[in-house]
Amino acid sequence: FMKPIGPLMWEHRLIEQMVPLMKKEIEHIGKNHIANVYFISIAVDFFKTYADRTHHGKEEDILFRELSKKKLAKEHKRIMDELVEEHRLARETVKRLVDARDHYLKGQGFNLEIIKKTMTELVNLYPEHIRKEDKEFFFPVMEYFTESEQEDILRRFRDFDRQMIHEKYEGIISDLGGKVLKRPPLKGE
Repeated sequence: FMKPIGPLMWEHRLIEQMVPLMKKEIEHIGKNHIANVYFISIAVDFFKTYADRTHHGKEEDILFRELSKKKLAKEHKRIMDELVEEHRLARETVKRLVDARDHYLKGQGFNLEIIKKTMTELVNLYPEHIRKEDKEFFFPVMEYFTESEQEDILRRFRDFDRQMIHEKYEGIISDLGGKVLKRPPLKGE
């Protein structure tokens, strides 16, 4: 049977693929003194939608919430608190990247250094964050759950993922000034 950490670790593999792409863009900015705003916009969307809302969302809204109902060993509680703080830091860093990109687009080029700095912070944060979850946290905390509880978490992960595409594009319509109607639940919701 698949443990709930399986999909989370698979998501880590995809997030890890963004790190060298970010490093390449940081080098490009350093050499050419110009930012690829298209790449930055895609990277921002990736970190906001996939890494944060989809991946961290499952961790915080489901796994960590369920873990908080258990009597955790001090070490596991400490690591979980660190992970939540790192998620917050990543969100804050992506927001600063968005702001710097937007200022850069308005011709305020001094934000090039802020773009490089925030991208470097993300490149430095994620590999260690992922290592901590994969090597120090995920496997030990599965011991707190019965097989049935793990299956329930996995089901909730799947339900969470099914909602994400709708949430993303409803957000886009709303951001553009459109009216988002309440969607009827899908079969099985």
